[in-house]
Amino acid sequence: MMKKNLFLIALLLVAACQPKKVEPADIGLVWKAKSVKENGMLVYTEANPGSAKPGYSRFRLDLTSQEQVRFSDIDGRILSGQWSLSTDNNRLILQNLSPPPSESAGNIEFYITERPARDRLLLKRTNESRKTGNTINEYELVPE
Repeated sequence: MMKKNLFLIALLLVAACQPKKVEPADIGLVWKAKSVKENGMLVYTEANPGSAKPGYSRFRLDLTSQEQVRFSDIDGRILSGQWSLSTDNNRLILQNLSPPPSESAGNIEFYITERPARDRLLLKRTNESRKTGNTINEYELVPE
């Protein structure tokens, strides 16, 4: 009886230690900026003509293709390349972007700061953006 109980406890411990399968995020849409913060300061809000950086109205992140991305940042220049999610679904990776962003080797990465929903995607750049004066940018995106 004691051996049986120990076996069941050991089995439960092993089962509890198994890594949980991480479900892939469903983000395959065209996203636009609803709001943007640079170094924690709100600089853009959609439909606010008084935004400090109205150029973010041109921000688009097209993830509708399974691997191909079209990305347009504050300057409106369209970059294309591949996109993927990290294995833990915590980072969005844009790679082989053409034309390559300055000093980026053609790659940009974002942290996914909250579990994505069909109507909202929260991203934070993993490194500084040269286009915005070396700021770390946070984006609240909504479907276009």
